[in-house]
Amino acid sequence: MNHAPPSVETRVSRWRFAWVAVGLASFCPAVSAVTADARKGASISATGLPPAVAACATCHGAKGEGSGAFPPLAGNGAAYTRAQLEAFAEGTRANAVMAPIAKGLDAQARADVAAWFASLPSGIAPKPGMADPKDKGAWLAERGRWADGIPACNACHGPGGAGVGEHFPALARLGAAYMQEQIDAWKRGQRPPGPLGLMQGIATKLSRDDISAVAQYYAQRPASAATP
Repeated sequence: MNHAPPSVETRVSRWRFAWVAVGLASFCPAVSAVTADARKGASISATGLPPAVAACATCHGAKGEGSGAFPPLAGNGAAYTRAQLEAFAEGTRANAVMAPIAKGLDAQARADVAAWFASLPSGIAPKPGMADPKDKGAWLAERGRWADGIPACNACHGPGGAGVGEHFPALARLGAAYMQEQIDAWKRGQRPPGPLGLMQGIATKLSRDDISAVAQYYAQRPASAATP
């Protein structure tokens, strides 16, 4: 069986396809029945909605910067964050902590919270690095592993893993344990597949060593001047 890597032309074609998908997702957001108010979202994030909904800041930080096992939310597209809240509430994304919180927020509150976090600077510098063949994390992030059908992480999530548009969140600053939990969730069907079902398919091809290497690579990326 021939396991030769795809030609340069094939790689370029796939790369362009990925970015077309990004463009479509970025400029064709889902129709919303509510108008989001980031100011109200800021209030919910800071104080919650007692007694059922805890403050987002308790786990995710006052400016959505994340903390330990809790991922950063600042700068992610409002459509993405809102979709995750809806998935938690509906049970299509499994999480014992987030499920009751998301259920305690109505559609308006979810939109408001998502708008608030989208308005915050991520503090991630959208700069690509130099892919070193000896550095698995850098190579996967910047080039992918085409022989196994794994595209570069940055093809959809942007240079430096800073996130792109409304539907592709930042990867930089996510810890290895959190990344692995999400990959495992996709493998088990405990998370929606996302735009074009890309992540569910990619997840089945990533090993624990792959995830650890990618997380380490992104953790070393430089921060921007607008750090939260």
